[in-house]
Amino acid sequence: MALAVRAPRFQPRPASVSAPASTSSLAAAANARSRAGAAVRASAASPFTEATSSSRYRRDAWSYAADGSSKPASSSSSSDAAAAAAAVAAAGRRDDEIALQLPELRRLLDALRASRGRGAEGEGGAGGPGRVALVGTGPGDPELLTLKAVRAIEAADLVLYDRLVSNDVLDLVGEGARLLYVSKTAGYHSRTQEEIHELLLSFAEAGANVVRLKGGDPLVFGRGGEEMDFLQQQGIRVEVIPGITSASGIAAELGIPLTHRGVATSVRFLTGHSRNGGTDPLYVAGNAADPDTTLVVYMGLSTLPSLASKLMKHGLPPDTPAVAVERGTTPQQRMVFSLLKDLVDEVKSADLVSPTLIIIGKVVSLSPFWVDSSEHDALKIENSYEARNLNYG
Repeated sequence: MALAVRAPRFQPRPASVSAPASTSSLAAAANARSRAGAAVRASAASPFTEATSSSRYRRDAWSYAADGSSKPASSSSSSDAAAAAAAVAAAGRRDDEIALQLPELRRLLDALRASRGRGAEGEGGAGGPGRVALVGTGPGDPELLTLKAVRAIEAADLVLYDRLVSNDVLDLVGEGARLLYVSKTAGYHSRTQEEIHELLLSFAEAGANVVRLKGGDPLVFGRGGEEMDFLQQQGIRVEVIPGITSASGIAAELGIPLTHRGVATSVRFLTGHSRNGGTDPLYVAGNAADPDTTLVVYMGLSTLPSLASKLMKHGLPPDTPAVAVERGTTPQQRMVFSLLKDLVDEVKSADLVSPTLIIIGKVVSLSPFWVDSSEHDALKIENSYEARNLNYG
């Protein structure tokens, strides 16, 4: 297994292992990789906003009413309510958590409407609706944000954000803005897509400058197109600010060209999502198994066994290079390079977690982090010898 943590982007390519290479040097390399991977697993918290993270509830504390009164919640009572919401969310009671938020959301809407009305009267005209910006935040590294995205984030009145928006990006939100978590993840939907639509519409109609933050690019497997279509049909002005999609950002980080003359003539983005939480990806066509095409699989960790099997069944060579990258472009990045036939076992052994991007294709071998097959096999043999010696010792 080739498991590595984030390293300098242009680290020199590892030297290939020739036939007489010493097994001791291979063992040292294997041990170093193993220690590095274990250290990352033990020390690094996720850079992203998890459903029940303490940082998430600190940011969203304003939205929880401490009691049923119509008075604005104080700082301490709001924090108490946020703690209660964290408890119900941890217990999986989504409806209870939303019910706690509704009074504060209504109060904010009323305040925005009143403020908008006063401003309009002073100018002698009726206040029009606000706007919604769908902003892509890239794969996690805040330095990959566009200048336009930063300006929109800093100017927001209300920010609706997903789990795959990194904490570093959320730190750019202005002090006067309100943040609201609306992520949908396996086993936990803080909001349905229809509820997200209604939130965007309600606050935009109240005159707010609303920013909808999405990891990667909002129009690549982000359901941004659905939100844009819904809002435009309601007469709301929508601006889409593109982000660097994970395929481009992570591939660049690893030195993998998604297309390369003589190696890959096209690139194809696939979703690894399944229907109703099943084990099969939604759609894997026979023509996806093209040796001259680079495949990039989003959200494919749970369906990887079925995906890899189907690709090989459709004719993709088992020795096709591949890489799985967890939390790409962040300091907690981990990556597993492998041949396609071994990828499922290697990912399982490394215990990668979501979000993980998978790249499959000959271009993967162009990465400076790629270990060729001879060294890969030698490392496996050396690891098996070490395991036997430990067992007998």
